[in-house]
Amino acid sequence: MSAAPRPQPAFVSSKSRFDWRRFGSSLITFESILMFVFLYVPILILIVYSFNSSRFSSVWDQFTFGWYDSLFQGENSAFTPTGRGFDPAELLDSVKVSLIVAAASTVISTVLGTTLAMAMERFRFRFRSAIDIMLYLPVVIPEITMGLSLVVFYQIIADLVSQNSILGLITVIVGHVSFSISFVAIVVRARLAGMDRTLEEAAQDSGANEWQTFRRVVLPLIMPGILGGALLAFTLSLDDFVITFYTSGIGTSTMPLYVYGMIRRGISPAINALSTLMLGASIVILLISLRLQRR
Repeated sequence: MSAAPRPQPAFVSSKSRFDWRRFGSSLITFESILMFVFLYVPILILIVYSFNSSRFSSVWDQFTFGWYDSLFQGENSAFTPTGRGFDPAELLDSVKVSLIVAAASTVISTVLGTTLAMAMERFRFRFRSAIDIMLYLPVVIPEITMGLSLVVFYQIIADLVSQNSILGLITVIVGHVSFSISFVAIVVRARLAGMDRTLEEAAQDSGANEWQTFRRVVLPLIMPGILGGALLAFTLSLDDFVITFYTSGIGTSTMPLYVYGMIRRGISPAINALSTLMLGASIVILLISLRLQRR
C-alpha cells in the first residue's frame, strides 16, 4: 500500500509578500528627514527673512541687505525700526568682549586639555577612573546646572574676600574654560588613541629624549587634533549664552547676551541678520575644525 502524497505548500507570490526590511528602512529614512526638517527649517527661515525689507517678520516684501547695514549704522540706518534701534557701538563692544573671552578661554583650555589628554592616555595613576568620569561631566550635564554651580562657587569666593560680587570678565573666562577643557581633551585623546606608539619608540631608540620625542614626533602627529579641539572650544565659547548669563557682571555683555537684550527691547529684523552672521561664523569654524581632524 503506497503512502499518501504530502500536501504541497501553497504558492505565495512575491508581490503579495510584505517586505518588512524595506518598510523599516523607509520608516527610518522618513523619520530622519522629519528630524532634519524640524531642526533646520526654522534656521533656514531666519536666514531668508534676514534679507526681507519688511519690518514685520511674518510678511515678505522684497530682497534687501538693509538689516545687515543697520547692524553697523544703528539709528542712522533707514532699516532700523522706530523705538527698536540699537547702538552700533554697543554691538561692537559685545563682539569685542566675545572675542576676548573666546580667545582667552581657547588658549587656556587647549593647553590644559592637551596635557590632560596626554596624562589620561599615556599614564596609569590613582583616581584615574574618577578623573575620567569628571572629564565627561561638563559634556553631559545641563548648562543651567553648571552655571548655577559656578555662581555658588563665585559667591563663596566673594564672601571670603569680603566682596559683594566678583563677577566680571575673569569669571566669564573661567566659566568657559571649565567646559571647554573637556571638549579639547576628548578630541586630543581620540587623536592619541589612533597614533602609532612605535614611532615614539623608534625616536627614543635613535637617541631622542622624552622632550625631543614629544616635540618632533608626538606634537606634529596630534596637532590636527589640538587645532580641531581649539576651534571647537572657540566656537562653543563664542556661542555660549547660559553659562555666560550666570557668570557675567556689569560691562561684560557678550554677543549672545546682547542679542537677548535686543529681543527684550523689541524684536527687530536686524536680529535675524546678526544671528545669520553668528551662524555663518560658527559653521566656518566647525568646518575648519572637522577638516583639520581628518588630515
